[in-house]
Amino acid sequence: QVQLVESGGGLVQAGGSLRLSCAASDPTFRTYDMGWFRQAPGKEREFVAAIRWSGSRTVYADSVKGRFTISRDNAKNTVYLQMNSLKPEDTAVYYCAAGRAGSNEYVSWGQGTQVTVSS
Repeated sequence: QVQLVESGGGLVQAGGSLRLSCAASDPTFRTYDMGWFRQAPGKEREFVAAIRWSGSRTVYADSVKGRFTISRDNAKNTVYLQMNSLKPEDTAVYYCAAGRAGSNEYVSWGQGTQVTVSS
């Protein structure tokens, strides 16, 4: 299965922006739907955003709609999460995941990257 490595996390003030990247190990990346998830301390992992293998459709959690944008570059085997207007409640470890096309079944996960938003 494709291996995933996230990067781009860090510490940012409320209202700031970050762009997360998730690089895949091989070109089979382009056959997977991709998702971003996050897990805050003491909370369960939650869905953030997803994009179809073709990039033709995206979906967002209500909590990030209008602030976050998911995109992908299949030529670079990379998916991105642009995060704007960050809030302290966005603080979490962010994970990317590869899913079987059209199934909502995520079969491969990255190691996560920490995002901390200070107030």
